[in-house]
Amino acid sequence: MPKEFGVTKVEDMAGASVCIQTGSTTEVVANDVSTKHKLGLKPVIFDNVAATRQAFFSGRCDALITDAAALASVRATQAKNPDDYVIFPATQYMDALTPAVRHGDDQWFDIVKWSIQALLAAEMYGITQANVDEMLTSNDPRVRRFLGVEPGNGAALGLDEKFAYNIVKQLGNYAEIFDRNLGAASPLKLDRGPNRLFKDGGLMFPLDFQ
Repeated sequence: MPKEFGVTKVEDMAGASVCIQTGSTTEVVANDVSTKHKLGLKPVIFDNVAATRQAFFSGRCDALITDAAALASVRATQAKNPDDYVIFPATQYMDALTPAVRHGDDQWFDIVKWSIQALLAAEMYGITQANVDEMLTSNDPRVRRFLGVEPGNGAALGLDEKFAYNIVKQLGNYAEIFDRNLGAASPLKLDRGPNRLFKDGGLMFPLDFQ
């Protein structure tokens, strides 16, 4: 929402027009928020993402509603002056976002799932892009299995035994990727929030590489 409006919380959006993409979960959220807080929000519906965002920046509506990461990206990349816009939560609820794969391709599903788990596990084990080669000599059995020094995990997925090593070597762990693309080292400057590991107060709990 434009900062000049002086609105910093959803409860103060009474009567506002909001740009929304039709058929999205955002459409449901906007309706729920409007009903719950008796805001009388006026939805302005578009059939694709580009049109929705273009309409907002051209002044067709007062606010743009979508998930927080998308809003941060739009503000950082499409606003002439990002500081002219404010982002605040519409609800206290969270939507889980995750990669999706074609139903029935179980092997590809397993590869995608365990590739994500590898990013989280690497962070938990303290393995980074910078120290992953050094960690190959670790005497921790879990780290050795994770990096493929002790075989089994790769073969179970039909992959090279060092698949997790290769992921971290090329991309870093979950924290490094988040920071680089969404967090403090990126234009979006998003707080990691519930995307932190469980040991740091977040919701991310990596599965064991046994």
